[in-house]
Amino acid sequence: MASVQGRSTRGPARLRRKVTENLTAYGFLCAALVCFALFSWYPIIRGILLSFQQVNFVTPAEWVGWRNFETLFNDPLFGIAWRNTLLFTGLALVIGFAIPFAVAIVLNELRHANAYFRLVVYLPVMLPPVVVAILWKWFYDPGPGLFNSMLRTVGLPPLAWLNSADTSMLSLVLVATWAAMGSATLIYLAALQTIPGELYEAAELDGANLWQRLRHVTIPQTRFVLLVMMLMQIVATMQVFTEPYVMTGGGPEDSTVTVPLLLYRYAFFYDDFGTASALSLLLFLALGAFSALYLRLTRSVS
Repeated sequence: MASVQGRSTRGPARLRRKVTENLTAYGFLCAALVCFALFSWYPIIRGILLSFQQVNFVTPAEWVGWRNFETLFNDPLFGIAWRNTLLFTGLALVIGFAIPFAVAIVLNELRHANAYFRLVVYLPVMLPPVVVAILWKWFYDPGPGLFNSMLRTVGLPPLAWLNSADTSMLSLVLVATWAAMGSATLIYLAALQTIPGELYEAAELDGANLWQRLRHVTIPQTRFVLLVMMLMQIVATMQVFTEPYVMTGGGPEDSTVTVPLLLYRYAFFYDDFGTASALSLLLFLALGAFSALYLRLTRSVS
């Protein structure tokens, strides 16, 4: 009799405890959903609506259909901005993708003071992007700048750096690479440390040199991380804004006007938030389509 009563009282208590746990879990989930809805989903939907409106946030919005997109397509800077953005992304992929991986390989081979060098590599990431841009702008100064002073010291002529359309974009890529390589380096380093040492020992016994070990062991074992980092880097560099905004303002001769910088001009120089939203929608669709295509093509590879 006592055991039957005990089971009968434990049943409702267990049910109440399970209901309480579920309500708590759903409460935390609802809070997260509210945050996403307010700060992520609503801005996206609002931006899509704004791209079909003429709005200045003072007078009531007016639906204009595709007029904002027509304004973009008729703007000569629209094509220039996309060309510059793709050029920046291509240069950043060539320079900024290889250098962090090479640095990670070097750090992985160090046996002494490796923690110190990891800290040194990661330090630029801790600096605010605007501070980095201002610092490098002084480095590039055609007069007393650090780089031209070094060139004069070794007897070489100074370069225009940011003041020439031929070198301005490459100069910005170097800044972006230096500022962001710390995070990528540590991610690559973590991936390298998961590779079993037996694979390298077997490769050495087979007579593989450094390049062959890199090609047949290191890269295949870190292939998934490399593919993910490449996608993240392309998406990030397609949204470059801080470096051209702070260092060049889009010049010289519009050689560093990027899509986000043109978007900023439409919104805060021309007070045309509808056209700015249309441009942001085009960038969103371009990056979304590229990401979907990239993941589909690399699914079998990864």
